[in-house]
Amino acid sequence: MKRDFILLFITVLVTVLACSDQKSKSTSAKVKCDSLTANQIEELKAKVSQLPLEPVAENEVAVIETNMGTMELVFFMDKAPEHSKAFKRLVNAGYYDCTKFHRIIPDFVIQGGDILTRDDIEENDGTGNPGYQLNQEFNDTPHDKGILSMARAQDVNSAGSQFFICLSRRGTAALDNNYTVFGKVVEGLDVLDKIAAVPIKANRFGEKSVPTEPVYIKKAYMKTK
Repeated sequence: MKRDFILLFITVLVTVLACSDQKSKSTSAKVKCDSLTANQIEELKAKVSQLPLEPVAENEVAVIETNMGTMELVFFMDKAPEHSKAFKRLVNAGYYDCTKFHRIIPDFVIQGGDILTRDDIEENDGTGNPGYQLNQEFNDTPHDKGILSMARAQDVNSAGSQFFICLSRRGTAALDNNYTVFGKVVEGLDVLDKIAAVPIKANRFGEKSVPTEPVYIKKAYMKTK
């Protein structure tokens, strides 16, 4: 009987380990980040435009799974409803999956959300957009550490999909009332710090902000709590 019990235990253990290994392989397959062609990028933009703009519910958060850990974001629907809805739609479309944080400046921001970081042409990183622009929703929320805000060009109504997360009040105070704050990190500030500590090099304009190792979003999705 004891021998039968041992054999049963070994059988169960082998089955559990096999299932665990299979699950691990399946998860790994889901987060495989291949580069995209220009046509694939345009198809993804079209997918975004076909999805409805939906408000973010009070108990809803965005989960950003990066290769350096996971962050959870809440949204300020009362301060920036259109930016919040647009971000949710981009998440639901899978637009942010596998995009890189292409800009990291210590004590300032980490910036991501550019679909062109998926085309393997480093020179155009930071120039991509989802095919539309958002009107500014500047508000009185300060750009403190962990704040989620939307990047833009010189035109105040030129925000699209690129976003940044603030690293310190000292470095970002000048952004107040000049960029649209629409959320903040509520879990994973340690991950934010880890990303901020990645070594950086100068870009083609001389700004020291390009990560020397890939920092990317494996998967982004909405979740109710």
